[in-house]
Amino acid sequence: MLDLTFSPEQEMLRETVRGVVATTSPLSVVRELEDDPTGYSPELWKQLGHLDLIGLQLPEEYGGSGMTTLETVVLYEEFGRAIAPSPHFVSSILSGGALARSGSDEQKQAWLPAIVSGEAILTPAWLEPENSSGPRGVQLRAEPDGDGWTLTGAKRHVAFASSASRLVVLARTGDGNEDVDLFLVDPGADGVTLTQQLTIASDAQYRVELAGVRVTEADRIGAAGSGWVTWSAVMHEAIILAAAQAVGGAQYTMDITVQYAKDRHQFDKPLGAFQALAHYLADAATNVDGAQVLVHEAAWARSEGRPVAKLAPMAKLYACQTFRDVTATAQQIFGGIGFTVEFDVQLYFRRAKQLQMSWWEPRVLEELIAAQVLDR
Repeated sequence: MLDLTFSPEQEMLRETVRGVVATTSPLSVVRELEDDPTGYSPELWKQLGHLDLIGLQLPEEYGGSGMTTLETVVLYEEFGRAIAPSPHFVSSILSGGALARSGSDEQKQAWLPAIVSGEAILTPAWLEPENSSGPRGVQLRAEPDGDGWTLTGAKRHVAFASSASRLVVLARTGDGNEDVDLFLVDPGADGVTLTQQLTIASDAQYRVELAGVRVTEADRIGAAGSGWVTWSAVMHEAIILAAAQAVGGAQYTMDITVQYAKDRHQFDKPLGAFQALAHYLADAATNVDGAQVLVHEAAWARSEGRPVAKLAPMAKLYACQTFRDVTATAQQIFGGIGFTVEFDVQLYFRRAKQLQMSWWEPRVLEELIAAQVLDR
C-alpha cells in the first residue's frame, strides 16, 4: 500500500540537512559562488562527507549508506530549498550510480569509497554541441587503438569538470542506435581541454574538448555496447531527485512570496488581500503540493523496486514546470524589485529555468511518458 508519510528518522535527516546547508551554504555563499570556476562550498562538501550523506544510496560494502530513493529525496528537497550548489548529483548519483550498476570490481574498489568520502568527484560528460540528448546525440567517437581506444570530440554542460578526478564520458563505439560506451577519462590527460561556460544559473559548467585522448579496457564501465542502457537506467532514478530539488526550490519560493504578500501593502491593505494575487498563490500552492506528491510516489515506487519508466519523467516534467511557474508568479508579485540582484527570488527564478532544461528537457520527458502511455 502506498504510504507517503515520512518516518521520524527521515524527518530527522531533513532537519540535519537543513541545518548543515544553512550554516555552510547560505544564500550569501550561493551569491559568492555565482560564475565561480569551482562553484561549490568546500565546507558543505566536507560536512556532507562527514555525515555520510554523499554516499547516501551507494552500496554499503563500498562505504555508502545503502539508503533508498526516499531518503535521498529528503536530501534533495533540502538542497532545492537552499539552492545549494554541490557536485553531489553528478558525482554520487550519476557517476557513482553508473559505477555501482555496471562497473568492474576494480573500478568499484578504486572509485566508490573515494566518491562516498568526498575525496574524489566524478562527473558525466554527456551532451554535445548541436546534438540531441538521446543515444543518437552521442557522436563523440571512440576509435579502436591497439588494446584501447582514442576519444575525439566535444562535450558541453559538464558540471564541476574543473574539480573532477575523472570524467564519465559517453562515447560512440559503433553505428547502431545504442552503440554507446562509458569511459573513465582523466581531465588532466593530454588532449583534454576545459573551458568554463557561463549559464543562466551562474553555476560551474564546462565545455570539454577531447583530441585523441587515449583510454584502455580498464577505463570502460560495463560490457561493450552497454553504456546507454546503464546511462538510461541511472538517469531514470536521478531525475526523481532533480524533481525533488525542484519541489524544494518551489516550496521556499512560495514561503518568501507569501510572506511578502502579507507584509507589502498597497492602498492600505496587504497584496495578498487582492483577489487576483490571492488566486495566483492558491494555484501555485496547489501545484507545489501536487508536484511533491508525484515526486514522493515516484521515489516510493523506486524504493519498492517498482517500475518508474513513466513515473520518473512525469515527476521531473511536472515538478520542474511547477518550479519555473511558481518563480515566475513570485516575480509578478514582487514586481520590478524581484528582478534586482538584492532580492533572493531572482536566484530561484534563474535556477528553476535551468533545472527544467537540464537532465532531459521537457520535450524528451514528454516523449518518454508518451512511449509508456501509447506503447504498452
